[in-house]
Amino acid sequence: MNTTARMPVIFFGHGSPMNTLARNPYTEAWRQLGAMVPRPKAILAISAHWYTRGTSVTAMASPKTIHDFRGFPQALFDIQYPARGDPALAARVRELLAPVEVGLDQTWGLDHGTWSVLVHAYPDAGIPVVQLSMDATKPAGFHYDLGRSLAPLRDEQVLIVGSGNVVHNLMLMQRGVGAPAYEWARRFNEAVRAALASADHQSLVEFERLGEDARLAVPTPEHYLPLLYIAGLQAEGETMAFVVDGYEAGSLGMLSVAAGMSAG
Repeated sequence: MNTTARMPVIFFGHGSPMNTLARNPYTEAWRQLGAMVPRPKAILAISAHWYTRGTSVTAMASPKTIHDFRGFPQALFDIQYPARGDPALAARVRELLAPVEVGLDQTWGLDHGTWSVLVHAYPDAGIPVVQLSMDATKPAGFHYDLGRSLAPLRDEQVLIVGSGNVVHNLMLMQRGVGAPAYEWARRFNEAVRAALASADHQSLVEFERLGEDARLAVPTPEHYLPLLYIAGLQAEGETMAFVVDGYEAGSLGMLSVAAGMSAG
């Protein structure tokens, strides 16, 4: 086993696909984060946009760049993120998650939840990337437990990233620059921040107990669940660093966090 330091774990609040093309406080923070983290051997990504029945991991040598959206400028569809895959890592993920059945997928690739942040954090696309899907039929605690099961990868030079949004309500988005965040969005985001700061993982898993704020902030779970994998990977005694935060269109929370960052 390599004796280098344990890799950190990161949750990216990815927001709009247009952040791929933007230079703003969020993307600048992602760039700085990529520069600060020791260069990994491979990346395992859990994206909001691969939400499936059952659990699968991409196992192809050359994953395609998936443009899983519509109505955006052609420049966004022209983006390619030609990172290699890592079939050996896919097999290792399958081994670690047993007895959960994990399919070795040959058809998916890298969706925009993954490449829209990695194009900033690792613009050279020189690190192999594998995606893990999230089983839509399972409760929040299942996803948290899967995160915990992946912990050995941190000591194998694999960077594990989650990509979603703590607050994600597209139906209530406000148009116009500088739209203020809804009060329910702020309350939910601050409750999640407090739970992350105190490593109160149970509250993160039981987010629905926040009632109407949770119902509005997480109308569907796929953008929130990647955070639970990262929480599950936080080791005892590690602090959670708040990389960047903010709100877009009133109802998108842009919080990005990392655990296990070195003091330097």
